[in-house]
Amino acid sequence: MRVVRKPWGRLDLHPWSRLATDAIAVGELWFDRAEDDGNPPALLIKLLFTDQHLSIQVHPDDDYAHSIGQANGKSEAWYILSARQDAQVGVGLTTTLSTSQLRAAITDGSIADLVNWRSVAAGEVVYVPAGTIHAIGPGLVIAEIQQRSDTTFRLFDYGRGRSLDVEGAIAVACACPAPPQPQPHRQSAIRTILVANAFFVIERITLAASSSYELTANGETWIMSIAGSLALGGIDLDTGEVAYMHDAGAKMASGPAGAEALVAYTGPRIALGVAKEPINLELSV
Repeated sequence: MRVVRKPWGRLDLHPWSRLATDAIAVGELWFDRAEDDGNPPALLIKLLFTDQHLSIQVHPDDDYAHSIGQANGKSEAWYILSARQDAQVGVGLTTTLSTSQLRAAITDGSIADLVNWRSVAAGEVVYVPAGTIHAIGPGLVIAEIQQRSDTTFRLFDYGRGRSLDVEGAIAVACACPAPPQPQPHRQSAIRTILVANAFFVIERITLAASSSYELTANGETWIMSIAGSLALGGIDLDTGEVAYMHDAGAKMASGPAGAEALVAYTGPRIALGVAKEPINLELSV
């Protein structure tokens, strides 16, 4: 696990992590595989902790990333684990801007007033395709599932003094309202597909008290425990802990209070939308 200090982070990470912050704000926890086989995963799983606004930013798509020598772009999704009553996220703009209008809004800071902010609550998921101008407000704990990239172009940073990336942002951003959010699809009594796109699928798995299933992961698969007591392959996962599987199977079991988990895996090459059938994951009694 990689600890990333951020000026907008927080000191108290409980109950999502037992990590001691040493009085330095932690913004992100990055999860990785226990063993590195030389082939980097396609996905990156993070926990985000916000006590202040993050920068207003945008990420490139695959085509632009390839043009600057990077392996891929960055589409991402946020699962809201915890939200203060007034917590908000910003996705897309309230109106469409021309290139010159976008440049002027970045230059004079008025871009901060053009982001489409909305309230969020625990249990919601927000999909942010590459090229979408976005921001995250304070008072949130978020599980972020994304293409494995750290390329970010800042448009506004709330006076923190960090550099902006005006040309990069203008090159990759859709200066417009965001498309409608995908709607969750109930796959079965225990499986709900939250997001399915060309890069990843995210499911929420809800296990009844003291139940168990055989989980078969076909390809790269990440499992994050988000509630209750969860064991995977005989290993107990605390809330906020992550396990990695690849072309493997394991028993997934809940404790007496039941369990919830997020399962993310590499997605199909399909148009944006909700997958109607399981793609790379099998779950059986």
